[in-house]
Amino acid sequence: MPAPWLGVDLGDARVGLALSDPELTFAHPAGNVVVEGDSFLALDSVIDVIEQESVAVVVVGLPLLLDGTRGRSGKKAVRWVNALSNRIRALMADGSLELNDIPHLRLLDERLTTVSAHRQLRDAKVAGRDHRPFVDQQSAVVLLQSALDSRQTLKE
Repeated sequence: MPAPWLGVDLGDARVGLALSDPELTFAHPAGNVVVEGDSFLALDSVIDVIEQESVAVVVVGLPLLLDGTRGRSGKKAVRWVNALSNRIRALMADGSLELNDIPHLRLLDERLTTVSAHRQLRDAKVAGRDHRPFVDQQSAVVLLQSALDSRQTLKE
């Protein structure tokens, strides 16, 4: 059975997480990490999930500008993925992280995932004022589901 995938939606207040099912068919919310203005504070929490769930692939949202180029947020996402990779390697080297392999880290265009997440929350009858605690993890679900769906399309 394949190892699950992890979706990560970087935010300034919270980093949203989503996990796939073992069959790599569906994404589901896996909570938020409160980061209070610095998404790099979530690195160790994300690594804990990677270790606990034996995650094979980490899909991180890449916020692109509408013209498809990377702005400040996109460049920050690339730095975050590099920091995650470096932190995992360092923890594995000193023996404090027990993974068989370093998970594959993948950046995926996240344009409009937040819009989709808000729409899904509205469709689920979650009041607009109540979206804040759920939208980051729901954005991670949208992102991860997109990656899982594109994987399925490639196989067909």
